[in-house]
Amino acid sequence: MGWKKKLGFTAAFIGATLGTMHVINRLFNYIATAENILNKDNFEYYEWRFGKIAYKKQGSGTPLLLVHDLDVCSSSHEWKRIQSQLAKSYTVYTIDLLGCGCSDHPILTYTNFLYVQLITDFIKHIIGTKTDVIVSGDSSPFVLMACANDDTIINRVAMINPQNLVSLAKIPTKRTKTIKYLLCTPVIGTFIYNMKVNKRTISQKFASSYFYDHNKIDEKDILTCFESSHKDKAHSKYLYACKRSRFTNINILCCLSKLNNSIFIIAGNSNPLNILSASQYQNQLPSIEIVEINEAKQLPHVEKPEEFIEQIQVLFSEEE
Repeated sequence: MGWKKKLGFTAAFIGATLGTMHVINRLFNYIATAENILNKDNFEYYEWRFGKIAYKKQGSGTPLLLVHDLDVCSSSHEWKRIQSQLAKSYTVYTIDLLGCGCSDHPILTYTNFLYVQLITDFIKHIIGTKTDVIVSGDSSPFVLMACANDDTIINRVAMINPQNLVSLAKIPTKRTKTIKYLLCTPVIGTFIYNMKVNKRTISQKFASSYFYDHNKIDEKDILTCFESSHKDKAHSKYLYACKRSRFTNINILCCLSKLNNSIFIIAGNSNPLNILSASQYQNQLPSIEIVEINEAKQLPHVEKPEEFIEQIQVLFSEEE
């Protein structure tokens, strides 16, 4: 076979492969969003400088902001089992972070400080007064950074299974930057993202990390996470790429010593790593109080909402 034929065959093969990937990507997007569980019309929108931020407001009383986990599968849907109960005592704000849920998914580099700015601006422009915050998982660091940067916006903070301080301090490397570049490519990057984030992998995460009792896993929650991760033609992959590449990481040890807020950690103790991570925060700031919820893992507020509400009422009432 001559070199021209080889070149033609190679070009045809690459074209066919990319075409197949493109079709699969489109199919993934259609399947994930067909049910429209996260209906954009159900939200109000904050016109932030980097995109529209979806949020809901419910109840009356002291303001309380609920911030979901920083994950492409997460959204304000994470709070559905507790927000109505909390709204009996608080004015509850639930927010979809930039790159998640029904908020915009711009093509940019997502960093910890981007979300520090978002939380700060949202509290100042939408809530308009100092607020309590309940924050889940990997979103905890930027809420603490917002506290350190401006002591006029956040009062009490309850963190749910915050990220390990050691892994949080890891910075981007040449290898992780290469991963980010690959994931951000139009067809191949989207295809890799779809292979990594789909209904099967999300279901596995629910079973292995999120829930202690598998009987409490709701299929609708999995479908909601699947849809959230593929909104806006899978543009969540840009947040996914930045997380995988450590661009959302930050060393918060320096800011912890500056905090005067009342801070609590609620940990699902069926995963020993949650208790270890909570202890790291308490070692740096001894005033942090740790509360354990038995037979729960990463999402105690989803798996055991009644017990979680009880703990919040006790913790926050003691500080009033």
